[in-house]
Amino acid sequence: MMIWAIFAAMTGAAVFALLWPLSHGRAQGFADVSDARSLYRSQLKEIDRDLARKLIGEEEAQAARTEAARRLLRAAGDETDPAGETEPSLRRRRASSALMLSVVPLLALLIYGLYGSPGQPDQPLAARLEKAGPQQDFAIVLARMEAHLAANPGDARGWSLLAPIYLRQGRYDEAAKAFAAAVRSGKPDADLYAGLGEARIMEAGGVVTAAAREALAETVKLDPKNPRARYYLALAREQDGDGEGAQAALSQLLAEVPADADWAGAVRARLERMQADAGRKAVAALPEAERQQAIKAMVDGLAERLNAGGGTLPEWSRLIRARAVLGDKPAALQAVKTARERLAEDKSALAAIDALADELALKEAAP
Repeated sequence: MMIWAIFAAMTGAAVFALLWPLSHGRAQGFADVSDARSLYRSQLKEIDRDLARKLIGEEEAQAARTEAARRLLRAAGDETDPAGETEPSLRRRRASSALMLSVVPLLALLIYGLYGSPGQPDQPLAARLEKAGPQQDFAIVLARMEAHLAANPGDARGWSLLAPIYLRQGRYDEAAKAFAAAVRSGKPDADLYAGLGEARIMEAGGVVTAAAREALAETVKLDPKNPRARYYLALAREQDGDGEGAQAALSQLLAEVPADADWAGAVRARLERMQADAGRKAVAALPEAERQQAIKAMVDGLAERLNAGGGTLPEWSRLIRARAVLGDKPAALQAVKTARERLAEDKSALAAIDALADELALKEAAP
């Protein structure tokens, strides 16, 4: 804290030195000079004395005489100042400017002393980063990676590290460019091509574009068993209207991988949606009597599976609603009761089942 007080005192002294001549018409050292002419004449004599003592050279002396003479003529009124400004006012203006340059740092010091932390020791960069947390560390590392790749665009390894980060962040356009740069700069790699295809699909809002298909095709050339490429190529078949082919492709994919694979659940859910959509379309195309029979068979099959054990809230809700729509109120009430038993540990699920029972006028199921 002492060092800041010393800085403030030094700045104050500088300001005082500038204010003092402004508050006096003439400096004390020139009290014997009666007017401006006497001042400049004495300057000429001083130049001659310095030249005689060999303190300055002839060229410097001549330049000084010229300047002194010009000032003498200006003061005498024989030469008009271009800006209409007298020498004393010019000195005052310069002093005022210097004063402002001194006052600003003084004010800054005072404000920092009042509201800052001048007594707080400096923190090394490592300590600041540690305090900022892992999010700040990650942002710095990412910025360094981007700066490195901007200077080294042919670094395939760097692009292969950056591209998945962009993909996880949802920056699909940048991810696609990064994957493309990695593919272009390095050796053929199935995972990089698969990542490029996925990034292009996400960039297109889930549509398997022609550019994405090209990348996925390169993937399966290098690795025919690549699960990511096979999954998206199955979606492409569904997108083209080949629902049966898409379902067959996903079924084969699930059959060839461990059931506990981290992505198997998502693939299985997509296959079930495909099958449900296909079933609804097939039922919708049947005559009325056959359609009702087919719907009842589907609902009975769902009920049989859920009664055997397990079941999620959406599945139980679908069964309850289907029983109610078919007009089988006793079966709907039983479904509500069984659902509440199976989901007893999940309070939010119980609340949802109760709300559905109220909506469908199945209040008898309430405990």
